[in-house]
Amino acid sequence: QVQLVESGGGLVQPGGSLRLSCAASLRIFRLYTMGWYRQAPGRQRELVASITGGDLTNYVDAVRGRFTISRDNAKNTVYLQMNSLKSEDTAVYYCKAEHTVFADYWGQGTQVTVSS
Repeated sequence: QVQLVESGGGLVQPGGSLRLSCAASLRIFRLYTMGWYRQAPGRQRELVASITGGDLTNYVDAVRGRFTISRDNAKNTVYLQMNSLKSEDTAVYYCKAEHTVFADYWGQGTQVTVSS
């Protein structure tokens, strides 16, 4: 059974940093596009950043220049480094593994709260 397990969320003050990790039990992790999504209360889930197997990255405008997505295929892990955090970044952050042929998978989510 495929599992995606996120970690690294928590409470941080505005301007602070957090690093999220997502460990995936995928046999061919390197072939999956990995994405970080977030969902704030009362809002739809939105894509934050994604990274292809070839390390091509994409960011939503709201986080470009502050967040960095990366992956370590040897560890089956994708990361999201979040700097200069703002209150509007508060949300549950989800990891997703996407593939054009195989099934997609979601993690259970990790809470990020930015507050003073």
